[in-house]
Amino acid sequence: MSAETPVQSTGTFTRLRLRFRDWRGHRPFWAGLFTLLGGVPIAYFPYATLQLGHMSLAMATTAGAGSLIIGVLLITLGLTMWFQQATRIFAGVASILLALVSLVVSNIGGFVVGYLLAMIGGALSLAWVPDKPQTEPGGRWKFFGGPSGNGARKDVPRGTPEGTAGEAGRQHPPYEAGDLGEADDARTEDRDRGHRVS
Repeated sequence: MSAETPVQSTGTFTRLRLRFRDWRGHRPFWAGLFTLLGGVPIAYFPYATLQLGHMSLAMATTAGAGSLIIGVLLITLGLTMWFQQATRIFAGVASILLALVSLVVSNIGGFVVGYLLAMIGGALSLAWVPDKPQTEPGGRWKFFGGPSGNGARKDVPRGTPEGTAGEAGRQHPPYEAGDLGEADDARTEDRDRGHRVS
C-alpha cells in the first residue's frame, strides 16, 4: 500500500454498530430497556395459559385488565426514555410507581421479575444525565462526541501550525523544552518512527 491508496471504507455492519453505539450513548438506553422488559412479564402472566399434556392451567384473575394497563404503560415509558430524553425524570418516577403498584395488582409484579426490572429501569432513568461540554484551561470548549468522533478535537503540542498535526506526509514541528513534561530530560522514543532520541 502506498500513501496515495484510498482508505477502504468500513463495512456496513461496522458502520451500523458504531451508529447504534453513538445513538445509545446519547440517551438513557439501559433504563429504557429495563423498563420495557419489566412491562412484558407484568402484562403477559395474567393472560398466559400453560399446557401440561391435555390439561391447561390458566391464571384467570380479576386483575387482568389492571396488569395489562400497567404493562403497556411500562413499555410506553421505556420507549419514551429512548426517544424523549427530556422526560426521563417523569418516566423514571412513573415507572417506579407503576412497579410498586404492580406488586398488588398483577401477581406480585409479574412474579417479581417485572417488578425488579421496572424498578431498576426507573432508577437508571433518574440517575442518567446527558453529557455537557467541558472547558479546557484555555477557555475553549471541548466536546466529547460519540465513538464516531463527531465533535472530537485532537490534542496537539503548543506552537503547532494550523492544519499540520496528524496529516500524512508532513513533518511534525520540533519539540521545544517543556513539551515532554516529566520526561523532558529522559530518553524517550519518537512514536512516529520508532527511533530513539536522547
